[in-house]
Amino acid sequence: MTRRERLREIIFESGTPAGKAFDVGLLIAILASILAVMLDSIASVRQEAGPVLRAFEWIFTLLFTAEYLARLAAVERPGRYARSFFGIVDLVSILPSYLSLLIPGAESLLVIRGLRLLRVFRVFKLARFLGEQNLLMTSLRQGSTKIYVFLATVLILDLILGTAMYFVEGAQNGFTSIPIALYWAIVTTTTVGYGDISPVTSLGRVISSVAMLVGYTIIAVPTGIVTAEIIDAARRPENTRTCPHCMSEGHLLQAGFCRDCGGRLAETSP
Repeated sequence: MTRRERLREIIFESGTPAGKAFDVGLLIAILASILAVMLDSIASVRQEAGPVLRAFEWIFTLLFTAEYLARLAAVERPGRYARSFFGIVDLVSILPSYLSLLIPGAESLLVIRGLRLLRVFRVFKLARFLGEQNLLMTSLRQGSTKIYVFLATVLILDLILGTAMYFVEGAQNGFTSIPIALYWAIVTTTTVGYGDISPVTSLGRVISSVAMLVGYTIIAVPTGIVTAEIIDAARRPENTRTCPHCMSEGHLLQAGFCRDCGGRLAETSP
């Protein structure tokens, strides 16, 4: 096993003692860094321990920067990993500290490191939660086209309802423009109903009633799409092996090659 392969196994695979120890330590560091940022936002704590908390913040930032560079060095295609979901999260989680040198207060955005805690499911082998996570991600990915079509249809419908309300109610009743009326239509069909804008005329109330009924009718559509995809994905059990070429996860149990790039999947050492 080459040095890069060993580094990749430790960083990306949680099935080995070294890999699990690395990920557990990483999760502890993430929690500690988030706690430091939260404490620094409390004025009384910041007055007493501000320099110490900022020192810890930079220690964690340098640690995560080294870890991010190590991840890029461990993969065969660094650019592909950098553009992946976790690659972007890893990068964004360290940028606020460096931005704070130019923009005071930007370090508060470090709480985005919490997204990195999603790794906990694969680290501790929580099979039940891991399975649900994989099923959800797979179903959303496979049903994305249907969801986009559904959202586009809802947007067109809201545009029609909003435009109709604009002409019926007019500026005197708060509908000063079509974008404002579109905002009202979206709020109404999603059953949120802030109430900051409401129809006054009888015809406007009829349109409002139609919009609310349509909202209740279509609310089950995305649920049905995702549920169907989850059922389909549940028939294909997956594991947590990471492709060494494109870093994608969630392959079939007996898969020898990556479903995304076609590269051979590496066997992890016991």
